[in-house]
Amino acid sequence: MTEQQTTQSVTPTATRHVTPVATSPAGQSTPQPADGDQRAVVTGASSGIGAATVRALVADGWHVVALARRAERLNALAQELGDAVEPIAADITDESSTQAAVETILAGGPVKALVNCAGGAIGKDPVATASIDDWRAMYELNVLGTLRMTQKLLPALKKSAGTVLIISSTAGIEPYEGGAGYCASKFAERVMARVLRLEMIGEPIRVVDISPGMVHTDEFSMRRFHGDAAKAAAVYAGVPDPLKAEDVAECIRWALDQPDTVDIDSIVVRPRAEGSYTKVFRK
Repeated sequence: MTEQQTTQSVTPTATRHVTPVATSPAGQSTPQPADGDQRAVVTGASSGIGAATVRALVADGWHVVALARRAERLNALAQELGDAVEPIAADITDESSTQAAVETILAGGPVKALVNCAGGAIGKDPVATASIDDWRAMYELNVLGTLRMTQKLLPALKKSAGTVLIISSTAGIEPYEGGAGYCASKFAERVMARVLRLEMIGEPIRVVDISPGMVHTDEFSMRRFHGDAAKAAAVYAGVPDPLKAEDVAECIRWALDQPDTVDIDSIVVRPRAEGSYTKVFRK
């Protein structure tokens, strides 16, 4: 589950030095990481797992490019965390927007990691009546957006012996009724990660897939049910201690923290109360 809202704040534990800003070809000013800083790009960074990941990586000493559509949220995150965060507003479902963002990113220096957090579920209708537009939107964001960012940054990641990390979902492992569109898109993301891993054998690059189960945040279910607060709340009703965005962010931080020669192929992470999508303990 991705693109979820988090409210917890993490204070960076390391003091970072950032050299004076440089101007990219697109005319934007971008902070330049100091020598020795590792630089990560996090998509979907305006909320949920993406925002929690930005906080976790900054606290671990990374310089982070925070990428999302909502500029005001990115700017607030950058104000909270300081010069270690470079906010870039972009829509990864749009080719020209993504290309401009990538040009700005590459003008700012090397990239060591790409964390593909952007994604989400839309609707929970049976196959017989599901909206084609909902399916299309999920594929554009979850699959093609991830593919677009990965393709554009792969050459830079090879140069830095970097990592492509994809946040998929347990929905990409076990399908469930009403979830065909979302499950199909997350199956596709998991397959993309696995095939890329095979294709990159012999190259100095890691490919990691992290599949979260139930993560309780504000935006994921609200978006899925088109703003219906009652339906969104029912997803988590009675479930003790579902995952938080910070739990998934810690998995991301840990995977990236391993030596460059150690590839964490796949992590499946769920709350203790969830054995599977259809086997959840509720009080």
